[in-house]
Amino acid sequence: MDKETKKMLRTLSFVSTVGIAMAISITLGVLIGYYIDKKYNTEPWFFIIFLCFGIIAAFKNIHLMYKKAKDISDE
Repeated sequence: MDKETKKMLRTLSFVSTVGIAMAISITLGVLIGYYIDKKYNTEPWFFIIFLCFGIIAAFKNIHLMYKKAKDISDE
């Protein structure tokens, strides 16, 4: 396998994890918020707060992945 193909496959592997990273971040935020709301009977406040945290974390992960993929493709 030549160098250009390896670089493209490495970039593709980083990009293909974007959906998984978004889903995990948002799901964790939702589950934590749901658990706290049920435990302290504060529906829907912690659900909404942790959903927002999950969305923010998902976009931060996407940004970091983009920077890493860009660095790899620039090499």
